[in-house]
Amino acid sequence: MDKTIDFQVAEKILDGFKTYIYSFNAYTRLTPKYFSERNWKAIQLNHKQRLRLYKDLLFPLAKSCKELLSEKSTDRVLWKKIKENYASLISDLAELEIAETFFNSVIRKTFEGIAIDEELMFVMEGHEFCSIRENSDLIRTYPTGLGLDKIIRQILDDYDFGAPFMDKEKDIEFLIEGVRKVILTRYSVASETRTQILKSVFYRNKAAYLIGRTFLGHKWMPFIIPVMHGKEGVFVDTLIFDPNLMSHMFSFTRSYFMVEAEVPSEVVAFLSSVIPHKKIHELYNAIGFNKHGKTLFYRDFLHHLEKSKDQFVVAPGIKGMVMTVFTLPSLNIVFKLIKDHFEPPKNMTRQEVREKYKLVSLHDRVGRMADTHEFEHFKIPKERVSPELIQELRNTTNSLLKFTDTHLILKHLYTERKMEPLNLYLGHCSTEEGKKVVEDYGRAILQLAQANIFPGDMMTKNFGLTRQKRVIFYDYDEIEFLTDMNFRIKPKAETYEQIYASEPWYSIAKNDVFPEDFKRWMIGRSDLKEHFLSYNENLFSPEYWQEVQRRIQDGELIHAFPYPEEIRFRPDQNI
Repeated sequence: MDKTIDFQVAEKILDGFKTYIYSFNAYTRLTPKYFSERNWKAIQLNHKQRLRLYKDLLFPLAKSCKELLSEKSTDRVLWKKIKENYASLISDLAELEIAETFFNSVIRKTFEGIAIDEELMFVMEGHEFCSIRENSDLIRTYPTGLGLDKIIRQILDDYDFGAPFMDKEKDIEFLIEGVRKVILTRYSVASETRTQILKSVFYRNKAAYLIGRTFLGHKWMPFIIPVMHGKEGVFVDTLIFDPNLMSHMFSFTRSYFMVEAEVPSEVVAFLSSVIPHKKIHELYNAIGFNKHGKTLFYRDFLHHLEKSKDQFVVAPGIKGMVMTVFTLPSLNIVFKLIKDHFEPPKNMTRQEVREKYKLVSLHDRVGRMADTHEFEHFKIPKERVSPELIQELRNTTNSLLKFTDTHLILKHLYTERKMEPLNLYLGHCSTEEGKKVVEDYGRAILQLAQANIFPGDMMTKNFGLTRQKRVIFYDYDEIEFLTDMNFRIKPKAETYEQIYASEPWYSIAKNDVFPEDFKRWMIGRSDLKEHFLSYNENLFSPEYWQEVQRRIQDGELIHAFPYPEEIRFRPDQNI
């Protein structure tokens, strides 16, 4: 008996998903090998290949589905049957929720122009079953009866990093001292005390992380153990109990971890118990399932719309030359649309701007660039959009707008975490607050440079502050690879004509940068400027920028620590 077309398409989508999840896991499983070999270049390439995987598989699959459906590719009754068949086929999958999102991606690329549709897509099913079984195969449990010394030893024995420890006994001493100093001075061990660690190791850049929790004082106490691989062997770098630091390690400003997640929902459930104030969609993002994170983000957005009444408005701050930005005051998100036309001196195209955002999505964000979600045909209830915003959108992004009787549909936009623009913060903060922030402003630019990113437009309006007052770059239309720039010492005028020339008397190429010029415009507040200049001296040195370029061109992966280097057990240990 021939299969009906609705079942054929459902099976085709399932086959595509199985290929995706198999390949995703294959890339992930390569990471421990590369870590053991200290093959940092392979780790970077492997990470980028996994990031590209989803779209690389999605587009040919959607094309194949469209060819199979032919003129019925927009038949709603048929797609409803396809969804029902698919739901039945995936019901026993360990990655059920990821499979649902994959279906949504396929229909969006096959059924042209379709917006979010609850009847044809998995929109509000939710599957909010993120829970970890007490005896889960994904965790290791260490009972308190072993004693602290044996527990620490057993942990280091249980995790194989593919290379010998540099000094295992010293690592054990560091860990025992850390537990005693931070935990045992505040809590007493009881019979129910136990320690659990996810079996899967979290890899990112040059580090491996063990994620665990200890039941103590009638609650779970989370911890993270970062492990590095130096030239003399692997070593424990520090022990982290601070929830703010742990949250920052899973930040929206950092690249995704490479971690085996046999049952993604259970891994996310464990992480949620460790970092409880992180939203579930952020945790899916953190372990590489950013497309499903996007689905969960949208569900959160719909829930928020239901329980709020405020209107979408133009975002505060200086209006950008490339992006129109708006926000919902009660929601911690901004929405960004590429303008139809750019005023001089901007001379790029809309596609070039999209390429810049794509570059960031594939690059190591080193804790200094905001992650974004890209949406097509994004629906907003029309009555929730302020008249001022409607006018602004019509004036600047009219080609991206579609109005129905009930909704405004935005054909393309980016969502990003809302942050206070740095220029606005510097307009009202105290001198002491400002000093800390301008220090971090310079630090952010230099850390981006170490990741081979030159921000281009480094005005304070293009940077924002997180809740923890960390400076983040979020305007990507002028970013370039650092290695493509030419950092120069500014020629000194020697003749009368040169001194009083109305324009530069020397040639300037498009990629030329004169770091000493940064001093003139980077910080305007008189009570902060001198401190900023003295604290960030390297910013203004062409030689410093050239040295970073040389290191990158020589193939060095400059590791960005996601925690303060002063808490490292061996702060002088090179990696």
